[in-house]
Amino acid sequence: MATTERDRPMVSESGSPTDARPRREGRLARNLSTIGMVWQREMIRFIRMPSRIVSGLAQPVLFLFVLGAGIKPLVEGRATGGVDYQEFIFPGVIAMSVLFSSLFSAISIVWDREFGFLREMLVAPVSRTGLVLGKAVGSGTVAVMQGLVLLVAAPIVGVSLDALEFIEMFGLLLLLAFALNAFGIVIASRMQRMESFQMVMSLIINPMLFLSGAIFPTEGLPTWLAVATRLNPATYGVDPIRRVILHDDASPLTYGDWVVPIWLEVLIVFTLGTVMLAIAVRSFSKTE
Repeated sequence: MATTERDRPMVSESGSPTDARPRREGRLARNLSTIGMVWQREMIRFIRMPSRIVSGLAQPVLFLFVLGAGIKPLVEGRATGGVDYQEFIFPGVIAMSVLFSSLFSAISIVWDREFGFLREMLVAPVSRTGLVLGKAVGSGTVAVMQGLVLLVAAPIVGVSLDALEFIEMFGLLLLLAFALNAFGIVIASRMQRMESFQMVMSLIINPMLFLSGAIFPTEGLPTWLAVATRLNPATYGVDPIRRVILHDDASPLTYGDWVVPIWLEVLIVFTLGTVMLAIAVRSFSKTE
């Protein structure tokens, strides 16, 4: 049988056969590229919305200087391990900024769904894991940046950090932002309207904030409130940040007489983030 031109392999100038099909880039490279593009989109969106920075800082600043100054004369260090109250809530205020920014940043998913951009991303030849990770990393970066801005208030309330403490705090903020972003993405993946998302988030954020120990110590609480505080995953994100900033001087989280180690709190938050991320990827696989 005669060999047609189509059947003959393509030959390079050196005489060796070559594959005419374009080389496919590796799966890891594609996922990293997807994560990078989604991260860049979140950064651009953040830079182009300065009002988001102001609104994200308004409530933490009010808590620190207005609520802190108002409650400070009433507390007088009795319930905060001898630490000034404004100094005590300063780590909680930073965690609060990360919490608000992380959870509400997922509203962009609902926005993208309403305007059809989410569908375009989901039909693209990229993995859902890359899309979710890119969103989590991008929103987490924004949340941590907003939290770090509050460090300018540290000298005002008498807080000082050395280089090692700053690195430890930065890592803990990244971990908290990662877990909360993944949680927010899970909720946003099931929401069709921005109004519904905002309502649900309002119902989630306030209990999560006030039961995290960000505003008051976790010691000496009524039994029901102590149980609710320890069931709140945000508690295990706020407590290590406070212990790093305040050098273990302000009421660490305890179970009876046992002080919860920081490594266990980190493990709890990391596990929460990993589980939420897996659920988010699965939710995106069923979306649209």
